[in-house]
Parts: sequence; C-alpha cells; structure tokens
Amino acid sequence: MDRLKNGELLVAAETDGFDLLRTTDKNMRYQQTLAGRKIAVVVLGLQQWPSLRPHVRLVVAAVNASAPGSYTEVDLPPEPGSGHPEHGR
Repeated sequence: MDRLKNGELLVAAETDGFDLLRTTDKNMRYQQTLAGRKIAVVVLGLQQWPSLRPHVRLVVAAVNASAPGSYTEVDLPPEPGSGHPEHGR
C-alpha cells in the first residue's frame, strides 16, 4: 500500500475492514473529503517513537474518540532536549 495516493489508501483500508487510519500527513485534511466514509483519520504531530512515547495516552484518547468520517489532529509537545528538527530547535 506504500504506493497508493491518500484517496486510494483510504478506499483500500476501508475495503480491508479498517476503521481508522493513523498518519503524520497533515495535508490529508485538505486533500480528502471524509464525510460519508467508514474510516476515521487520526494525524499525529510527531513521528519518532522516542518523542511520541511519553504522549501515548493522548493518542489513545484521540483513537477512542474517533468516529467514522472524522479527522483528528493530535498536536503533541516535543520531548525536551530531543534535538529533533521537528521540535523547533
């Protein structure tokens, strides 16, 4: 599925029975209409596990609150001193 565009990926995921897509692609909000879809989208603000790990409860809460056709961005604070460029250092 790594060669599918976002719309194709959503259709393939729904067809295969997935009810949620977790991604870091914030552009999906502007590229896809989720109304009427069976799948929910949860977008994470961080993609590196060491930075994400302390905030797992926020991700779990977003997943649990998701509904078919919903789009949720989980903005996660960076881990202090992580040195990752995505953290504004």
